[in-house]
Amino acid sequence: MTPVSVATSPRLIKAINTAAWAHRDHVRKGTDIPYVSHLFGVMTLVRTVTEDEDVLVASLLHDALEDVPEEYGEEQMRADFGDRVVELVRGVTKDGFLPSWQERADAYLAHLALANEGSVLISVADKLHNLISILSDVEVYGEDLWSRFNSGKERQQWWYASVYELAAARLPGNPLVAALGERLEELRRV
Repeated sequence: MTPVSVATSPRLIKAINTAAWAHRDHVRKGTDIPYVSHLFGVMTLVRTVTEDEDVLVASLLHDALEDVPEEYGEEQMRADFGDRVVELVRGVTKDGFLPSWQERADAYLAHLALANEGSVLISVADKLHNLISILSDVEVYGEDLWSRFNSGKERQQWWYASVYELAAARLPGNPLVAALGERLEELRRV
């Protein structure tokens, strides 16, 4: 991946601070790591392939509507960052009203297939960062790692493969998609 040079604007700083504040009480699944590390990781990955500030802002806020809408909801996001950022975030937000993990996953994939390309890019970076974390944790926790998730190892492999296949069709030649494919192969070998 070739790094993209992007100046850090006051708007991007505001998004960093907003994401940190909204997720201030959250940690990564099964760890003591502050959740904001994931948001920064996703934005850092996105930043390697685009200078689009709306996409960078949305990458920082990508879990807000799904995980902390009571802290930072759509109306405030729209007021702070505009319609396009909200559209990008909604493009990667799972429907929490669906009863099962599989139904939420299937609905997410169907929605992502039609979403803005920026949303697909954010999803790829999100899944890539998750896989990097999972692969690192497998070395430490082994098979016990899978108990953190609502679905087991095989369903996680299916999930990441499904996002990868969709992204490869939507964003051919994108280096983040290629990196996701490489990490997926590592996951399959675990």
